[in-house]
Amino acid sequence: MNTLLGRRARVLAATTATVGLVLVAGCSSSDNGGGAKKTAAGGVELAKAGQLTTCTHLPYPPFQSEIDGKVQGFDVSLIDLVAKNLGVKQTILDTPFENFKTGAFLNSGQCDVAAAGMTITAERKKNVDFSDPYFDATQAVLVDKKSGITSLADVKAKGKKLGAQAQTTGEDYAKSKGYDPVSFESSDAVLNGLRTGQVQAVVIDYPVVQGWLKDKANADAFKVVDNLNTGEQYGFTVKKGNTKLLAAIDKALTDAKSDGTYQKLYEKWIGPYPASANASASPSAS
Repeated sequence: MNTLLGRRARVLAATTATVGLVLVAGCSSSDNGGGAKKTAAGGVELAKAGQLTTCTHLPYPPFQSEIDGKVQGFDVSLIDLVAKNLGVKQTILDTPFENFKTGAFLNSGQCDVAAAGMTITAERKKNVDFSDPYFDATQAVLVDKKSGITSLADVKAKGKKLGAQAQTTGEDYAKSKGYDPVSFESSDAVLNGLRTGQVQAVVIDYPVVQGWLKDKANADAFKVVDNLNTGEQYGFTVKKGNTKLLAAIDKALTDAKSDGTYQKLYEKWIGPYPASANASASPSAS
């Protein structure tokens, strides 16, 4: 979509437990002028001194969205843990989603890590390195209750319009099943398209739907008719070969699982903590 390609990047403040911290004692700088890299705890090189710069694509609640003027969410909270361990603060850069597939902003040094509810795929692994998976995701088929749609197959059978977010696995899944979905730039745009009647059904990540249906007005008008287990897992990404930052991310995920922090954040942002979530931050062999 042209609107997606032309979206201007924005820098936003993240809600982080480490705001105000600077590099920890003993951290050094390799600054020789210009855009030289800075070094944080553990020898991790950062794009900018004193901060872990995270690329994301807003909005994508409950993983990242602006709440009360600050970027908050499940992804934000997990990367906050990484930033804290590095002795720096997290800063968030809002960028087009397609950059996460190519690793463009990581390769150009504009971001250290990408966190955008991104599914781990073999194709994406060609361009970026993924962390251990941190979330198991399913795709929901959400419909207008007045549409008479009872399943994904029903969308085609009844000649209804299907929507999905551009450049996502949800869109890819719909296309693989023979659909030609209407593409929207963001998850909010997808849901607004359903709300305004541009489409009568959408394929979208189930956690997004969970949060959206907490609003009674939405729950009264829309419902989930299919929950598609596509075997997807989310991961954070870094520039290929950035092994030190990748190790720092994986350690933060492992520690959060062990000390109960992960479960607390899951319950805060996602909902009831399922037993299957215990495997979500385990190393992936794929």
